[in-house]
Amino acid sequence: MAIDYIQKLEVFATELVPKMMGALIVFIIGLWAVSWLTKIIRKGMMARGFDESLQSFLASMIGVVLKVMLLITVAGMLGIQTTSFVAILGAAGLAVGLALQGSLSNFAGGVLTLIFKPYKVGDVIESLGQTGEVKEIQIFNTILLTGDNKTVILPNGAVSNGTIINYSRHGNLRVSLHLVVDGKTSIEKLREVISDVCVANQHLLQEPASSVRVEKINDGDLGVVVHAFCEPHLHWDAYTSLNEELKVALDTAGIQFPSPALKLSR
Repeated sequence: MAIDYIQKLEVFATELVPKMMGALIVFIIGLWAVSWLTKIIRKGMMARGFDESLQSFLASMIGVVLKVMLLITVAGMLGIQTTSFVAILGAAGLAVGLALQGSLSNFAGGVLTLIFKPYKVGDVIESLGQTGEVKEIQIFNTILLTGDNKTVILPNGAVSNGTIINYSRHGNLRVSLHLVVDGKTSIEKLREVISDVCVANQHLLQEPASSVRVEKINDGDLGVVVHAFCEPHLHWDAYTSLNEELKVALDTAGIQFPSPALKLSR
């Protein structure tokens, strides 16, 4: 009886203790390596300008995955069968993935948006039939504030798979007005009056400069297009104020618009 205990103790001392010591050393070194690697990855993401929330999330997720792999490795070193354990993890991951298919699509869309940055906070975008300023980019959703002060929550999966119009990408937005004036109007005078209004308008940018072009002549009337530029968030103010100021300036300069009654009598 005592001999059996002594033999078991010898087996424990010669086989299990070295395995346990080796597994413990691997576990400690592995934890240090995981911590070091996640810090390196996070620094790399910071250097590339990744969003702070994305940095934290990805670093945590990578750390968890590496720690699970480390635990499986240590268990294998101790002689524990890990095949069934890995199979259970795979089946659980598949079940969770199927249950959260829509959320995972939004998550993937959020990650892609934060990495490739088709838009950023402060940009004015149009997507999924909604237009507004981007107030927040979350992992699963993008928050817009519309021109009429409504908060719109867009799912990142649908946004990343759809068409995105970014009005702020180049730093300015064009304001276009189409006017029809009497054909007897001097083009040079018309261009001078409109240009003066554009220069004086506080909502418009002076560079790029505004332009006034005749786009068509219809029944003797002049069709004119005015192009000016403004900052994206001032587009509505620039558009409305330019309409009002042009009407006042053209009336003051004696430039007339075609009369509907006269057009019907032709």
